[in-house]
Amino acid sequence: MLKYIAHYPAHIQDQVKSLIEQDKLGLYLQQKYPETHQIQSDKALYQYVTEIKNRHMKNVGTLSQVSYNSKLKVLKQALGIHTHQSRVQGSKLKSHNSITVASVFKEAPLEFLQMIVVHELAHFKESEHNKAFYQLCCHMQPDYHQVELDMRLWLLWRDLQKSQG
Repeated sequence: MLKYIAHYPAHIQDQVKSLIEQDKLGLYLQQKYPETHQIQSDKALYQYVTEIKNRHMKNVGTLSQVSYNSKLKVLKQALGIHTHQSRVQGSKLKSHNSITVASVFKEAPLEFLQMIVVHELAHFKESEHNKAFYQLCCHMQPDYHQVELDMRLWLLWRDLQKSQG
C-alpha cells in the first residue's frame, strides 16, 4: 500500500498510515499545495526546464528535447528520465540532452514538477544518487527532500482515490 514511501523510516510511514486512516492525506496535500500549474504543453515544459537549467546549470549543454510522456511510469517505472549522448561529427563534439517527464505531473502542483525537473537536471552532472547529487538538487530547490516526500504522498493519494472510485 505504501509503495511510494516504502524506503522511508517507519515513523514516517506510521504518520502517513494515520493520515490515511483519518482520511486526511488529501487535506494535508491540498492545504500545503493548493494550486496546480499551467505548464501543459511540451513547448511550455521545455521553456520551464530551460529557465531552471540556465539559472542553476549554465555549463550543461542545450536541451535538445523536453517532453511529457503518458507511458513513462508504466514502461520505465520512473517519473522522469534524462538522456545524454555525445558524439563526434567531423571536428565537432555534438551533444543531445533530453528530459522526459511523466504526464501525471501535468496535474500536479508546480513544486512537484519542479522536483522532477531538478532531479533529472542534476543527473546531467551527477549520474549516481550520491551526496553530491542531492546537494545539487537542494541547491536548485532548497526544500527538495520535503517536496520529494510530499510528491510521493500525492502519488499515493492519487492511487487511493482511483482504488476507491
